[in-house]
Amino acid sequence: MNAWRVEAPGPIGGGPLRMTAAPVPEPGPGEVLLKVRACAVCRTDLHLAEGDLPPKRRGVVPGHEVVGEVERLGPDAGDLRVGERVGVAWLRHTCGTCRYCRRGAENLCPFSQYTGWDADGGFAEYCVAPAPFVYRIPPRYDDVHAAPLLCAGIIGFRALRRADLPPGGRLGLYGFGASAHLAAQVAIAQGATVHVLTRSAQARQLALDLGAASAGDAAAAPPEPLDAAILFAPVGELVPVALAALDRGGTLAVAGIHLTDIPVLRYAEHLFQERSLRSVTANTRQDGRDFLTLAQDHPLQVTVSPYPLSAADRALADLAADRVRGAAVLTPEH
Repeated sequence: MNAWRVEAPGPIGGGPLRMTAAPVPEPGPGEVLLKVRACAVCRTDLHLAEGDLPPKRRGVVPGHEVVGEVERLGPDAGDLRVGERVGVAWLRHTCGTCRYCRRGAENLCPFSQYTGWDADGGFAEYCVAPAPFVYRIPPRYDDVHAAPLLCAGIIGFRALRRADLPPGGRLGLYGFGASAHLAAQVAIAQGATVHVLTRSAQARQLALDLGAASAGDAAAAPPEPLDAAILFAPVGELVPVALAALDRGGTLAVAGIHLTDIPVLRYAEHLFQERSLRSVTANTRQDGRDFLTLAQDHPLQVTVSPYPLSAADRALADLAADRVRGAAVLTPEH
């Protein structure tokens, strides 16, 4: 099979990924082999390729928003069936016994493992995944439009939960890529007023097309105080900007796995009046199930930019340069 591997992390212009030929992997106990139908491209994949997120092992295959067809079952793979369409997301394994897993916070498990970081992911024609960590795909979405739901959608949904947006509240979204454009639709469907702040003129237009009340530059002030905000852009300089835009009691959730350094915060301006600053760490499987149920019941407009698998390096370069509208999605050429 063809597979992209992170051979030498560094600037995307230097070609840190290499297309390789590899044997089709074998599923082990409790695992399934998937024939990849589509794999969305996440900014986390870019962080991995460029070394902001140090690879767990040399030559790992990125990609953790995988839609695939079950090709083969390992022993004890549960109730999955050959030919079934399923999805693979970022969270790949948790221990199930630590204090975090026992209290329903498996995303904080110290022994957690991740698709496309600890183990090979979906920038390939086949991939293997643990059966308990795959999802059944909402039937209303085709492969290409379902793929971004598996990280962009799930993480945006988790970030909304962490932001404590009150019913009918005012939400600010800083950065408007794959995850934010789905989170915005969920919030609007739940009755929120959404204000988008992003440097990309193309993304601002998409935000307005999807129903945002306003769309301005990332460093600008929103037209009204915010009850909650989510920072999707990996830019630490926007943390004080977003905190200052919050109303009393507001919460800022930082949704990325990587963030540049945060400037000095001034207590009175940024945190007083019970403003809160929270991080978002992966997701639980229950977050994934809840979001995919919502996505089936409330149709989302998933904006995608398709690329062939052979152009994965170009998709990452376009993502780095803000040239991707919505989510980039790779489709194997078979």
